[in-house]
Amino acid sequence: MMIADLHIHSRYSRATSGEMIIPKIAEYAKLKGIGMVASADFTHPEWFKELRKYLKPGDGVYEYNGVKFVLNVEVNNIYTKKGKLRRLHNIIFAPDFTAAAKITEYLGRYGKLASDGRPILSLDTYDMFKALLDISPDSFLVPAHIWTPWFSLFGSNSGFDSIDDCLGDLQDQVFAMETGLSSDPAMNWRLSVLDKYSLISNSDAHSPTRMGREVNVFRDELNYFQLRDALKKKDREQFLYTIEFYPQEGKYHYDGHRKCDVRLSPKESRFNNNLCPVCSRSLTIGVLHRVESLADREEGFVPDNAIPYKNMIPLEEIIAEAMGVGRDTVGVKNEYRRLCSIFGSEFEILLNTPIEDLRNNTQERVAIGVDRTRRGDLIINPGYDGEFGTVKIFEEEKPTESQMSLF
Repeated sequence: MMIADLHIHSRYSRATSGEMIIPKIAEYAKLKGIGMVASADFTHPEWFKELRKYLKPGDGVYEYNGVKFVLNVEVNNIYTKKGKLRRLHNIIFAPDFTAAAKITEYLGRYGKLASDGRPILSLDTYDMFKALLDISPDSFLVPAHIWTPWFSLFGSNSGFDSIDDCLGDLQDQVFAMETGLSSDPAMNWRLSVLDKYSLISNSDAHSPTRMGREVNVFRDELNYFQLRDALKKKDREQFLYTIEFYPQEGKYHYDGHRKCDVRLSPKESRFNNNLCPVCSRSLTIGVLHRVESLADREEGFVPDNAIPYKNMIPLEEIIAEAMGVGRDTVGVKNEYRRLCSIFGSEFEILLNTPIEDLRNNTQERVAIGVDRTRRGDLIINPGYDGEFGTVKIFEEEKPTESQMSLF
């Protein structure tokens, strides 16, 4: 089995940790049980030098310290089409450094690549994709987090109402879409137009600890070309399932107006004419509302060729809530690493480790937290207008002193 996180960022992207360097990325990939990870940001000249320095070619893939890397970059396409400003994030995958360099040379005509690991390009997505296929037929493009309101294919504020409007006669050359943190596959299954695409899920991590919050699980160890083929064919025997953030925790799941502390369901927003009930300004329309507006199926529909999924909470969040402290505290980090060393990796703990084995090796509340997460027995408040939602395992009671003790 291979777990793949195909969308992260390097330290050269804005608002990204300085720890996002290849050795640290590989270290956390191993801790989490991720076998393949994105290189990210290959258009940035300094990061490209670091990629060339650290990554060694293998069998159709690059490697560092036993972790596989695929070359890719997320770009921010900003352009006007049919009289409307469009802002779309797209992920470009390249098979090797030679192709990546040629793609970078081309994209450099449309933006300042050294200013950000995720460059802003004055370039139509259609025109860019057409050029990419000419430069390297083995490259491919995945529209990123396709429902995010401000920067995505179906974004309520800057996207399109159809794939055809964006990609035209190239839409059949795209074979995968990224669902994003604020939506899960079930929400996307409500649009029949998405049935032919592989729906992938990735962390979009800006720090090592956030890697793996969404991933893709494949049956076999794959190289770049095998990965591309599995996605292209939507191969259910090879592409087993995705592991998902609870979409309600995404910062654009519900509608709302953060300045007024207003969070609304789509039904409540429609009742208020999509206006904030406090200040009467326009609400930021969230992912769930946007899905409902474009859906041609009822909630709960499952296509015949759907790739399954599982919802999970990151282990550090479970430990933190069990201990009643912040996720990034020393105690949480130490317990996280200790458990990973005992059981092999974070995903081994979240997916496979018997709860009784956890009880015998950590505090009771951590074991209970993993069990409740697997069962979906959680307390959820959806995110809205850039504000992350909350997914709670326990009620507001504080852990007792005996529950806080660690092994």
